Amino acid sequence: MTNDASLAAALAKEAGQQLLDVQRAALPADVGTPALKDRGDRASQELLAARLHESRPDDSVLSEEAVDDRTRLDADRVWIIDPLDGTREFSEMREDWAVHVALWENGDLTAAAVALPALDDVLTTDLTPRDWEQPARIRLAVSRSRATPLVEALAAELDAETVPMGSAGYKACAVIRGHVDAYVHTGGQFEWDSAAPVAVARAAGLFTSRVDGSPLVYNREDPYLPDLIVCNPTIADRIRQTIDLITERPSS
Repeated sequence: MTNDASLAAALAKEAGQQLLDVQRAALPADVGTPALKDRGDRASQELLAARLHESRPDDSVLSEEAVDDRTRLDADRVWIIDPLDGTREFSEMREDWAVHVALWENGDLTAAAVALPALDDVLTTDLTPRDWEQPARIRLAVSRSRATPLVEALAAELDAETVPMGSAGYKACAVIRGHVDAYVHTGGQFEWDSAAPVAVARAAGLFTSRVDGSPLVYNREDPYLPDLIVCNPTIADRIRQTIDLITERPSS
């Protein structure tokens, strides 16, 4: 398979099917347990590592579930993967989890796929950019548990409708699929949490950046990448300006 985007899609889909098999084999007592999370992480990691070694043996890999091989810092091509994004949702048998497969090449993300296995859907960088329309009221994807203070303040300032959902990839894909208008995260993430969703979002014509407006940069020495914006481009300036307003406001 010579096309990197097609490979990313095939691998994300296959890993997703493997994860569904893990769920189907689970006992009722396994639901919601760390053991089921671990089985999912391990099964998907082993599959993706093997497939990438077979298909792209000369490329480096950065994965949440593997020891960081620092030779990637000198590599021209690095696959950035999250074998199971949303272990909690996966273990609870929910639909809002994902598989991320992205390729970083010579300084930028060049191909990616995000599988949503519970929805039988795979989103890839082979998308055609959409003509995005200005929403009447902004719908903001937020954490199922608790949004960070900045995101809570942003929702209040924008009078946005908040839509709770699970994993980072699922939230970004909700923007790509047009189910929400923005996903703003400030609670801490790593490169594998956002690389594939950001690449696919860009291919769809969405705006992506750090919350301060700076670019999202990948394959760095420290893969910690704690914040991001993925949003409808027609509201990007409004979101960025509102974030600046909130962060510049004196604390009480």
